[in-house]
Amino acid sequence: MTYTTLISATELQAQIDSGAPLMVFDCSFDLMQASAGAQQYREAHIPGAVYADLNNHLSAKHGLPGAGGTVTAQEADKPASGGRHPLPSRERFAMWLSSVGFANNMQAVVYDRQGANYCGRLWWMLKWAGHNAVAVLDGGLQAWQAAGGAVNSGEEPSHFQSHFQLAEPLRRLTTASDVLAHLQQPGQTVIDARAGARYRGEVEPLDPVAGHIPGALNRPFAENIGADGRFKPAALLRAEFDALLAGRNPATVVHQCGSGVSAVPNLLAMEVAGLGTTALFAGSWSEWCSDPSRPVEKG
Repeated sequence: MTYTTLISATELQAQIDSGAPLMVFDCSFDLMQASAGAQQYREAHIPGAVYADLNNHLSAKHGLPGAGGTVTAQEADKPASGGRHPLPSRERFAMWLSSVGFANNMQAVVYDRQGANYCGRLWWMLKWAGHNAVAVLDGGLQAWQAAGGAVNSGEEPSHFQSHFQLAEPLRRLTTASDVLAHLQQPGQTVIDARAGARYRGEVEPLDPVAGHIPGALNRPFAENIGADGRFKPAALLRAEFDALLAGRNPATVVHQCGSGVSAVPNLLAMEVAGLGTTALFAGSWSEWCSDPSRPVEKG
């Protein structure tokens, strides 16, 4: 069986027990303390899990200033988006997947400890790489442990190199230019996943400008998660997104947040709700507000 959105701890254990081709990724992270996720992984992780670091594995390197100006990346290293966490190119991402031994015939399962805030990034990137068999562990490591799942500490043995092959993207990446060209038009509905105070421009702890993209709707990503730490039931998610969209076509939705990471739980929740696939503006607010010519809205 292939899992493409969510997988429960019980279902994951059954996949492991069956011996099916599978790789589990621990994506735990902390924006305010970049080394915390790796430390959490070393303390406890699902046996055999590969650690996927947001900064080092799931983001491109920013250009570094040198004696002759900013270093120009080679083609394979050119970021696929802007913002604080620019996407690496699909080619560079495929190289990393190959280096950890992930192959095209494998089911991928991704998790974190932060309410699917970070593992959604890898879920989306695998879809973008053309790999459909990827699911988020519903409830994260906490749900796994609550179900009696075993954990390991320390490091895991390295995997043999594989050759992951890219396929046509299964999810759409949108640019700042695309968003600007369709701003406040019926064919585009922007949903901002940041907390309400950041969306309204009352506070801005990370980016140089406060506010939001004009016309954007606000749905903080944490609203997708229930009191039990799992995604809310599909019917409830459907009702909440229907209320937010207020008649707008779900197919027009473009998701964004601060840097393209916490927007993904909203995108995933819409799929769980049966509302179809939607687009991601990966550069998000951090890229949008970097250009003073782009309009900003507050309140």
